Amino acid sequence: MEDWSGGRSLRRAGSEVITAAVADVCFTVSVTDQTVLTTCPRDCYDACGILVAVRDGAIRSVRGDPDHPVSRGKLCRKCSIGYNGVYLDAEARLTTPLRRVGAKGEGRFEPVSWDEAMAEIASRWGAIIDETGPDAILNAHYTGTCSVIAFAFGSRFFRRLGATEVDPDSVCNKAGHVALDYMYGSSVTGFDPRSARDAECILVWGANPSASAPHAHDDWLPEAPGSVIVIDSIRTPTAQQADLHLQPFPGSDAALAFAMLHVIARDGLADRELLERHATGWDELEPLLETCTPEWAEPVTGVPARLIERAAAIYGRGPSLLWIGQGLQRQSTGGNVMRAVALLPAVSGNLAKPGAGFLYLNDRLEIDEDWLAAPQLGDPPQPISHMDLAARLEDPTRSRSLFCWNINIAASNPEQTRLLAALRREDLFTVVVDLFATDTGDYADLLLPAASFLEFDDLVASYFDLSLSAQVKAVDPVGEALPNQEIFRRLATAMGFTEPELHAGDREMIDAMLAQSGVIESFEQLAAVGTVPLAAEPVVQFADLAFETASGRIEIASAAAEADGHPRLPQPWSDPRPAAGRLRLLSPASPWLMNDSFANDRKITKRIGRPSVTLHPADAASRGLGEGDMVRLSNASGTLELAVTVSDIVPRGVAYSPKGRWLKREQQRANVNVLNDGRKADFGASTSVHGVEVTVERV
Repeated sequence: MEDWSGGRSLRRAGSEVITAAVADVCFTVSVTDQTVLTTCPRDCYDACGILVAVRDGAIRSVRGDPDHPVSRGKLCRKCSIGYNGVYLDAEARLTTPLRRVGAKGEGRFEPVSWDEAMAEIASRWGAIIDETGPDAILNAHYTGTCSVIAFAFGSRFFRRLGATEVDPDSVCNKAGHVALDYMYGSSVTGFDPRSARDAECILVWGANPSASAPHAHDDWLPEAPGSVIVIDSIRTPTAQQADLHLQPFPGSDAALAFAMLHVIARDGLADRELLERHATGWDELEPLLETCTPEWAEPVTGVPARLIERAAAIYGRGPSLLWIGQGLQRQSTGGNVMRAVALLPAVSGNLAKPGAGFLYLNDRLEIDEDWLAAPQLGDPPQPISHMDLAARLEDPTRSRSLFCWNINIAASNPEQTRLLAALRREDLFTVVVDLFATDTGDYADLLLPAASFLEFDDLVASYFDLSLSAQVKAVDPVGEALPNQEIFRRLATAMGFTEPELHAGDREMIDAMLAQSGVIESFEQLAAVGTVPLAAEPVVQFADLAFETASGRIEIASAAAEADGHPRLPQPWSDPRPAAGRLRLLSPASPWLMNDSFANDRKITKRIGRPSVTLHPADAASRGLGEGDMVRLSNASGTLELAVTVSDIVPRGVAYSPKGRWLKREQQRANVNVLNDGRKADFGASTSVHGVEVTVERV
């Protein structure tokens, strides 16, 4: 991914009619169509370039930019279908503010004006602030869009309001952030994907690019010159195309990492000079590795010792890249797992040189975080975890109002039954901002229409590639829909907040960020080329071997972790196997959905079919089950009926059912999160959803 395009401008189609097909969508671009160059801001590693064909103020088609180094003329199937389907369906979009007229959960509303909606919110919040304080107002959000202003502006507003934030990372990847911060001082300084050209090995651990980074799966990994190793409990399409796949039982990743470290140390592949000069705690860790042989790890992890030996040798010789997936840490000891896996680059010396490093997320854009977050606006209350949201919403003394934006908590959060009951509280003043009437929107007192990324200008910073992109407005917002940031500006006015940070215009913020970044001079220049790299050549991760830890070194032994009540060192732990009759339930991303985005698209609904669960042939046979049989998954949190798929892509003892379905579109009015008990991981009050266990019985 090195050929970044340049010198382009917004274009019109040439003299001929151009027709192309991607996934289920056929595009025809005629001479009368204006073509707008923009960027996909979804919660995805790829940040694809997009061409939008517009005629007479309406979008005709949305397709991949052939000149973009990632999209190369095509979009992933979910975005290609969704952006040309439900996103262009005026009947599906919210087009005007709505006020509830039915019972909560019924989804019955009447139109109101923006002025009426803003006045009602200001009045209700003013009373709450006077009576109990602003911390009884909860602000729940996530990554429905990842463009910079649309994502960040709301945090400015809620900081000034003094509302309680529901920590967005706690439902996804917080344990990993905490773990990497302990060891390296940063969880968002990853390798430059362009450095794959110098790598002899790429190790993908706990990530599924085929579903969550489709272009990395299609292009980046296959084109890398080195060996590709995938470690994943599911034999995903990425695992199937890898040179080597290790399939550990869920929860045994730390033990597997220690076995690989044993081989690296035993075979002289440890970089002892780096460890002596730039790390602390190697002398404490090395004795722990002695008993963690591949033979010890085989019965613990389910991975044959010979494959552990092979993977450790290939990775340890290097130079090697390590891609640490966000799904890896969604376990009860996910923080420890992340620390154990993150030892590999430090111990093997796969750092600070071309073709080496690790990646969890990248945030390399040089923007002043204090300027973006505006801490001078106030000191908000301590955030709460999404794992605690249902309980908090049950308590009327601690939650008087809920504001949801960029998120559909009814579909995505744990303790689903409990959460839905709490959302029915008549005294919980709930406001939802979205493009569509989601499951959560049905419980709103006020439902506000948001503009889509095709309807306003913004910036997109990839969290994989080191790049900055323009999100360019292609058409006016549908109906009365508004971008997130304009909604928050109107809320600030309604609340009487006069701070200039709360009224900054989009262009003012874009210009300021571009000036800070030093990457390109103007938004017009960026819009003309679409995407620019943050550096001309591949950037070497931690090139100066300086780390933002207290010691300035890699902290294998972490006093900070110890002070927070965790072990000083990562441990070779493995979760116990499920009790007799129970299976470990994995509910990762669906290849057809983006979390729960696009679940309301007609074509995608047809593609994902009826809800199903995949079982290993032995687990199906022991229960007398066959392909297509209906089963009931149960635990203390709830039950869900699913159709059986039998496949050895999962190991024995594991059930696999992807997340993301909307409740209102399911006959059972529930999805797989009805089984998620909301127990926290060891670090960061984060999700341990991949530690859920269930019984499986024929219906």
